[in-house]
Amino acid sequence: MTPEEIAVKIEGHEHEIKSLKHRMDTQEEESKSIQQLVVSVERIALSTEHIMQEQEQQSKRLEKIEGRDGEKWRKAMSYIGTAILGAVLAIVFSRIGI
Repeated sequence: MTPEEIAVKIEGHEHEIKSLKHRMDTQEEESKSIQQLVVSVERIALSTEHIMQEQEQQSKRLEKIEGRDGEKWRKAMSYIGTAILGAVLAIVFSRIGI
């Protein structure tokens, strides 16, 4: 092999090495971006889980509140019904003479 052929081959190898370095740098940047994306997705997953737990707790509290209002309404209707029944019985008993 002549010195010119060796120089050409070395130059070709240097060019190939530069190309590989450039591709490796690009690959490292992409790897960093992917790692940042993974961290962001993990944060989102944790936030979503926390939001779901909070929503579940609020749902339970809302059910209690709704149940309490319904219970108050039923008690009020019971009292009104008892009062009406008492009035009707009082009228009936007064007519009968008891």
